Amino acid sequence: MFSSRLFNILIPVISVVMGLIVGAIIMLSFGYNPIEGYVALWNGAFGNMYFLGETIRQSTPLILTGLSIAFAFRSGLFNIGAEGQVFIGWVAAVWVGINFDLPLVIHVPLAILIASLAGGFWGFIPGLLKATRGVHEVIVTIMMNYIALHVTNYMIRNVLSENGDTSERIKETASLRSDGLTELFGYSQVHWGFIIALILALFMWFLLEKTTIGYELRAVGYNKHAAHYSGMSVKRNIMMAMIIAGAFAGVAGAMEGLGTFGYMYTHASYTNLGFDGIAVALLGANTAIGSVLAAILFGALKVGALRMPPLAGVPTELVDIVIAVIIFFVASSYIIRWVLLRFKKGER
Repeated sequence: MFSSRLFNILIPVISVVMGLIVGAIIMLSFGYNPIEGYVALWNGAFGNMYFLGETIRQSTPLILTGLSIAFAFRSGLFNIGAEGQVFIGWVAAVWVGINFDLPLVIHVPLAILIASLAGGFWGFIPGLLKATRGVHEVIVTIMMNYIALHVTNYMIRNVLSENGDTSERIKETASLRSDGLTELFGYSQVHWGFIIALILALFMWFLLEKTTIGYELRAVGYNKHAAHYSGMSVKRNIMMAMIIAGAFAGVAGAMEGLGTFGYMYTHASYTNLGFDGIAVALLGANTAIGSVLAAILFGALKVGALRMPPLAGVPTELVDIVIAVIIFFVASSYIIRWVLLRFKKGER
């Protein structure tokens, strides 16, 4: 009854629909009109060019952190360190943007490249420990999130500024912002990073599905013992997978530093880009196109939710609960998969 491809489409759709239904029930129970709430959510995300631009801007780093998590999952690894890799990529991109005087066509690609290398290095460390010492990558990547947080704070205060809470602004030649693009989208914070994110999504799909390297990475993810028996280097592929996953997250940081903000500030708490990337990857079934669509959904929820209190009277706290419920069902998609599989068996 259900094909594998149909599963990959049905499960995310059912997750989102169930989340919206439960969110509507919660709004009704507190005396608010869910139809008005969701109309406000839609208009706040796509109602005009400004809100559309903000949705695109919010989705851009989520696409990349979703790709980071999904790439690691497809290789049999859990990259819980995307948050730290975002920090490292962000500070690396801002450092290049501040300290180099180069033409635009060189400055921007160089900053993004350095950010990807920095994020890749932050992913290489847990990959190396996993491959050579068998240390579980979840533990190491979580610990490295804290290291990244404090390293970037130190860099901002002592290298990128004079003991301030924010770095200097990047030079114009390193910016992803464009006056024409900004004006087109109602003077929102949208930037060219969205196109870069789509290109990298295409790169991930091509690498995993159309190359020998991608085949080996997926084979190690399915069964590392069988991959080793067939002559593949399990250690090399584990390290490579974590490096590439870290590079994706590093570029997500570059999108914030070169596009949205143009600088970096000290973080008293996390950006949650890396952790939201986990939900994006799960909702996107760990695929490139799925991660793009899921990131746009999450971007729309985050931006559109800001309009629910003024337009529908829904309190901010209730908005957060509704979004959390949707994320819960997204994270519970494997339960939905189990129910569908049971239903499939019952049809036989």
